[in-house]
Amino acid sequence: MAGRFTGRRALVTGASRGIGAGIAERLAAEGADVVITARTLDKHDHLAGSLQETAARLSGYGTKVEILVADLTDEAARQDIVPTAAEALGGHIEILVNNAAAAIYQPLADYPLKRRKLIFEANVHATLDLAQAVIPGMQAAGEGWIVNLSSGSARHWEGPPFEMGVQGSTLTIYGASKAALNRVTNGLGAELFGTGIRVNTVEPRAAVLSEGAAELVGKTLRPEQIESMEEMVEGVMALCDCPEDVTGRVTVSLDLIEQGGLIVHNLDGTAR
Repeated sequence: MAGRFTGRRALVTGASRGIGAGIAERLAAEGADVVITARTLDKHDHLAGSLQETAARLSGYGTKVEILVADLTDEAARQDIVPTAAEALGGHIEILVNNAAAAIYQPLADYPLKRRKLIFEANVHATLDLAQAVIPGMQAAGEGWIVNLSSGSARHWEGPPFEMGVQGSTLTIYGASKAALNRVTNGLGAELFGTGIRVNTVEPRAAVLSEGAAELVGKTLRPEQIESMEEMVEGVMALCDCPEDVTGRVTVSLDLIEQGGLIVHNLDGTAR
């Protein structure tokens, strides 16, 4: 696996901790130059992890790593992300991983508009804005990979009666934003088919206990409801260099691993 992404230029959002940090590390471990972006440079007010900590881990792999602090809910600020990242890496972005997301869980009956707007801004509008920004460079090169991180919460509940799980209806707005992301991904993949640009989403089959997820739902889950960080990242990697006809798809991490007969690797690229 060593050198799989050698010379590739990648941008990973939400890389201060969790899945985003894991994806960035795996890309760097396998040779990619990476720009990592998030809101947290030094220290979050209550969650472990920061861009500086991620960059410190990635620096050991010998590839170029650049930090870009940005708030994806700020429309004006995110317009500079892709141009700045491309300049930092010396060329257009070849792999874009839209991992950053906002999640606020509460019942719908009193869910405020301000929070709804924030979630859709981060989870839908920002991901499409960044995709639109990388597309020209990818089109000129005749290839590119856009991977959007989705969620099983995008699927609706059958009923009545409804089996909504431990979070109940509180994750509906988050799930709705991910359903929108899936549809945008499918449409963009179909629109760009034939240009060499692949656009896909991947979601975990079970919960990945990143720092944020562990705080939100960690205590409510059974062991069989959890998948490892390494498994989720392996699913993402499968879409970071997938063939041209793998596009416009809504995929599941463990399904990609099983269907492709993939070996799950550690975040440093070594076999587990």
